[in-house]
Amino acid sequence: MLSVRDVTTAYKGLVAISQVSIEVEKGEIVCVAGANGAGKSTLLKSIAGAERPRSGQVSFDGERIDGTPQHLITARGIAYVPENRRLFPRLSVHDNLRLGSYLFRGKVDREQPLELVFSLFPRLKERLEQRAETLSGGEQQMLAIGRALMTRPRLLMLDEPSQGIMPKLVSEIFQSVKKIRDAGMTVLIVEQRMAECLEIADRAYILQTGRVLMQGKSAELMDNPDVRKAYLGL
Repeated sequence: MLSVRDVTTAYKGLVAISQVSIEVEKGEIVCVAGANGAGKSTLLKSIAGAERPRSGQVSFDGERIDGTPQHLITARGIAYVPENRRLFPRLSVHDNLRLGSYLFRGKVDREQPLELVFSLFPRLKERLEQRAETLSGGEQQMLAIGRALMTRPRLLMLDEPSQGIMPKLVSEIFQSVKKIRDAGMTVLIVEQRMAECLEIADRAYILQTGRVLMQGKSAELMDNPDVRKAYLGL
């Protein structure tokens, strides 16, 4: 479904990722893990159209999308939930969700994805009229993911979804990712919490200083002694 080939991208004038290649197959959960500053967020931005690669190519369903404006990439079926969530803080939960369905404005079934969103995150249904800024960090992350689902994506990309969330909600967020895949979507997730990410992913890539250090099936990486020592603290 997604192919990233030898992509190099600079962020604020500095090369953040260098000749990175990853593949995502339909129906997979793929994790890109690594320490802060490894280039994980820049990789997602390069795919989503938020950053323009200096070289390499990004293809979705066999067609190149590098250099395509971000809103057109969204329209093709790629939803991107950034690290800072970018909610509209003074708007209600319901209005934030509706803004996610802008591609379907005017259609009778514009709010059809709400059923999936509420099944994943019942809290959002309870807080429909609350302003986004009044939600907890975990609830705001749920709202950001829910808004992305309103675009009816085929590929959902999540940037550090566990960041700023109370520990008791972290497992809930990760379990929701599995349910999203079970609903028929493909997921690409970047995370510093490598253990939790590897537990739900089919395959994973480990980035270090902007390059792919290691890749493979998640179970194999979790059993790798170097990974266990350097990244899992085991």
